[in-house]
Amino acid sequence: MPRQFTKISLHEVDERVRLLAEKVYASALKEEETKNALSMFTVPEDCPIGLHQAKEWELRKEIEEQRSEESVKRKQSFKLMRSQSISLQIPVAPDWAMSVISPLLTPSTPIGPLPIDIPEFQRVTISGDYCAGITVEDYEQAAKALLTALFIREKYSRLAYHRFPRTTARFLRSANNEKWSEEEEVLPGMSCCPVPSEGADPYSMEDLPQNLNYSLRMKEGIIYVYDNEDALKRDQPRSLPYPDLETFAIDMSHVLAMIADGPTKTYCHRRLNFLMSKFQLHEMLNEMAELKELKCVPHRDFYNVRKVDTHIHAAACMNQKHLLKFIQDTYKTEADRVVLEKNGKKLTLKQVFDNLKMDPYDLTVDSLDVHAGRQTFHRFDKFNSKYNPVGASELREIYLKSDNYINGEYFARLIKVKLINSDINLSKWFIKQKLHSPNMRWIIQVPRIYDIFRSKKIVPNFAKMLENIFLPLFQATVNPQKHKEMHVFLKHVTGFDSVDDESKHSDHMFSYKSPKPEEWTTEQNPPYTYYLFHMYANIMVLNNLRKECGLNTFQFRPHCGEAGSITHLVSAFLTADNISHGLNLKKSPVLQYLYYLTQVPIAMSPLSNNSLFLEYSKNPLREFLQKGLCVSLSTDDPLQFHYTKEALMEEYAIAAQLWKLSTCDVCEIARNSVLQSGLSHQEKKHFLGENYLQDGQEGNDIRRTNVAQIRMAYRHETLCNELSFLVDAVKSEALAEQAL
Repeated sequence: MPRQFTKISLHEVDERVRLLAEKVYASALKEEETKNALSMFTVPEDCPIGLHQAKEWELRKEIEEQRSEESVKRKQSFKLMRSQSISLQIPVAPDWAMSVISPLLTPSTPIGPLPIDIPEFQRVTISGDYCAGITVEDYEQAAKALLTALFIREKYSRLAYHRFPRTTARFLRSANNEKWSEEEEVLPGMSCCPVPSEGADPYSMEDLPQNLNYSLRMKEGIIYVYDNEDALKRDQPRSLPYPDLETFAIDMSHVLAMIADGPTKTYCHRRLNFLMSKFQLHEMLNEMAELKELKCVPHRDFYNVRKVDTHIHAAACMNQKHLLKFIQDTYKTEADRVVLEKNGKKLTLKQVFDNLKMDPYDLTVDSLDVHAGRQTFHRFDKFNSKYNPVGASELREIYLKSDNYINGEYFARLIKVKLINSDINLSKWFIKQKLHSPNMRWIIQVPRIYDIFRSKKIVPNFAKMLENIFLPLFQATVNPQKHKEMHVFLKHVTGFDSVDDESKHSDHMFSYKSPKPEEWTTEQNPPYTYYLFHMYANIMVLNNLRKECGLNTFQFRPHCGEAGSITHLVSAFLTADNISHGLNLKKSPVLQYLYYLTQVPIAMSPLSNNSLFLEYSKNPLREFLQKGLCVSLSTDDPLQFHYTKEALMEEYAIAAQLWKLSTCDVCEIARNSVLQSGLSHQEKKHFLGENYLQDGQEGNDIRRTNVAQIRMAYRHETLCNELSFLVDAVKSEALAEQAL
């Protein structure tokens, strides 16, 4: 059955939802200008009067509800359903105590199947009226809204071959009285192009697939695929899912309206507080049991579990001392080499430094001036200038660019030394400089700088910019024999990123009325959501086409939630496989709860944020981890933010020391990093265990991850508990309607 994007027309949408969504979006735009405005989507903890009034209103509503006979009956039915749900989630404790895998395994000993057992630990359960503090009507309203958002996220994830957690999918099926099967699961197609075996040539252009000779055309900012020129003339594209802006705007309106809904905000705020408190109790009761598990595992500790840096920019992957030494070494051995062409004149490395009136041997780490400091806090413009060593754009051109006079040779050598122990030029550079490494995966980063291209008259409209980005990728997919280098390069690419200063204000309010990309001809930059939709739409079509061809697919992993409007995180909730930063989730309890329920991976960089947007002590990473969000640690830009040779270990060390993280905590973060990385299915099986796709402790091999089975069981049972609240509300309402 062909995969199709189900379209929704505007007349099918509740007018109230649409107006509320526009009000939320307008409020978000206004809040970008007036930072002190009270947000529509936060819970006013810092406003005692507002909080007091809200509590009084909730109390009056609860008293009225208690007097209602119908409410009493509904609560009793809820209690009955909850008792059944809890008995299903928490299995009966076995007669034996958990047996940790204790045989002495040597590196050559094959690891057998892990016994799937339920660990014994002290669980925290709540009995009695679980609706206490929130009325039945509010609870049902919040549950229905949250389930709607989960269904929307699942739809967009499945169509783009992005991940969606099994546990959540199972509960969504049960809400519709259906049963989930493993065949329904959609995963990124990264196993189609596994890592080349030892001795194989990763750059080989032999045995490439034959050309399909499909015709391609961009329409409304999205590449359409046709069987041939005749089909193109008849406007009969191949049966692939082609998203449309109106449907996306409508789906986004539902989520926008929900994050500003009072009952939903209250419910999510209470659940998040409960998750935090529950984890703290779990830690107090089971910390020693978790530690005992870890101590019984031979040949495995925090230092030798696999850790992936889930967000690192190639142009800043080295530290400042490494860059300085490389500059001095190249000057010592290649001073007379022509490295730059400026104003029609070719310059040697020596001439470049002479023109700058400096001697490389006199340079120090401080004079290199690439490290972010206090002066870059909330000054993204100053931070961008740090990419220019000693403030000289010439040195950035020579050492940190892939497309320059020396074909990016110095940049490639820097990356090789550091890490190896979407355009045609990029693929040629990758193959010529032989940059494949089993320790590294590539993401194509697309900066949101249409306004610069348009002001310099490089592109006539936004559609042309999208075409320049995506058309070569489609051409290499359908005609690999004509685009060999690009086809080989795309085997090593795992995703796309969208990046720029999120705090930049945009006057345009995204909606179904937004102009088509062909009509966007002004020099004004489109808003964040407009960028994300059109990138997602093209990635979705490209992924479905590549899946048909048996090729690897791509994830969409934008920078999101570092600054700017909360609507950025709503856009990413629909379109992204995972995100980088996510700091603004702490401003919206509804979005934070949704990201928890769908286990959207978040790559967080506390040291980067500390220099740009948020002090380290205020970073929400620890809070997100305790609540159960899928967070990992990443370095972002070691050149600007780190001092040591091992930048990722620097991140782990500082986080562990400052927040007093346990061994199990840091190993859980490391496991999350492998899960959300672009590593292939085979590699993840090797690093996490054969059953890593399974839920809870069944998917955890403690001998590889060093994460306690108790911790994994706790995480799984807690997520099931939260999801069951939503499903129970929908089912009880359906039963009540049947009774009437």
